[in-house]
Amino acid sequence: MKRTVAAIALLSATAALLSGCSSSADAGAASGPVTLAFWHGYTADDGKVLNKIIDEFNTSQSGVKVQYTVKTWAVIQNSLLPALAAKQGPQIVALPAEQLPVYAGKGAMADLSDYYTSSANAAKINPQAIQMEVVNGKKYGVPTGFVPLSVIYNKKMFTAAGITSFPATWDAWVADAKKLTVDSNGDGTPEQYGIALPDHQTVANGVWASLFAGNGGSIADGSTATLDSPQNRQTLAFWSAAVQKDHISPTGLDGIKSDGLFSSGKAAMEIGGPWMAGVATDNKIDYGLAPIPAGPVTSAASAIGVSMGVTATASPAEKAAAEKFFDYFYSSKVATQWSLGSGWPPLRTDVPASAVAGNPVVAALTAMASSARPLLPAVVNSVDVLAAVDEATQHALAGQDPATALAAAQPKVHAALNS
Repeated sequence: MKRTVAAIALLSATAALLSGCSSSADAGAASGPVTLAFWHGYTADDGKVLNKIIDEFNTSQSGVKVQYTVKTWAVIQNSLLPALAAKQGPQIVALPAEQLPVYAGKGAMADLSDYYTSSANAAKINPQAIQMEVVNGKKYGVPTGFVPLSVIYNKKMFTAAGITSFPATWDAWVADAKKLTVDSNGDGTPEQYGIALPDHQTVANGVWASLFAGNGGSIADGSTATLDSPQNRQTLAFWSAAVQKDHISPTGLDGIKSDGLFSSGKAAMEIGGPWMAGVATDNKIDYGLAPIPAGPVTSAASAIGVSMGVTATASPAEKAAAEKFFDYFYSSKVATQWSLGSGWPPLRTDVPASAVAGNPVVAALTAMASSARPLLPAVVNSVDVLAAVDEATQHALAGQDPATALAAAQPKVHAALNS
């Protein structure tokens, strides 16, 4: 969704205010613990686990007290800058990873590069996850989640179609999707689709970034738009044909509608995140998780990420206190606790597979983590970049020539990258 002129004005005004702000709390002179407000958007079972970790941190020491407030991600994104400008914002905030560069670019986040050089625990974090935190060569956050997109599939439907193993390549994937597509009355509208393939608003556009990468393509390289490439034209043509000619998926799907098709038993497969395992269980679907099949060039999966950072209004003492909490969060025991409770793969690279074997979803996703790559790392204006990708993929799957759709989107991506 494109930002309005009013929203841009608010961001600019807030950034100016932030540049002259400092925390009203002189934590170094306080006689009690340093108190930190923490906003996060983990509202399901993962939120209960995170809140428990925060409570345990508070009781583990006496120098820092973290007070959490749970909001939706949308509310955090809409209210963070005005709250900071009014000196009523948090010292720690969690954000979808693609949003972190937006706020860092507006001066709302503190540089945490020193944390990475001073913390032994930070040295154990997945380096690909750390790439989400880098903006203009500096690290403005720490990851709380980094998980590759994967394919969730309906085992009962696979068995009924005579498919005994999950496909490993795009060609096999489409062939199986055709077997799984059922149009009993021959009216051209299947009662069951092989896959729910969204063409816009797709888990932060990670679905299409994954498909483009599987054929050696990309959306952007730094400030250079790379969306309109021969590789991406080939990718979009391949999947448009599978949808248009083979009817393996309906058109016009966004991520929410795709979730609905799979959870209602009207699609055999969907590309999604770890939450879909819970959705499948709630709908009594016997499901499996598999890596996104390899494209002509490589196996690739965009990662869904969440970051937490220190806001620019925090005092030096508050920033140091926040880093103390981060170090607790990344301790081996707590990192494992968070992984098992949240359903996300471990953020530390030294957590053994045996430590997360008790959670089948985590174990499956951990095995796929090596193919994960961050989505648009360091891109400040990711919102407009992804909106341009949305426009191209939606038009192509609706029947427009893929090369024409990508050519139209390319200058919009370029403008967004350089705005």
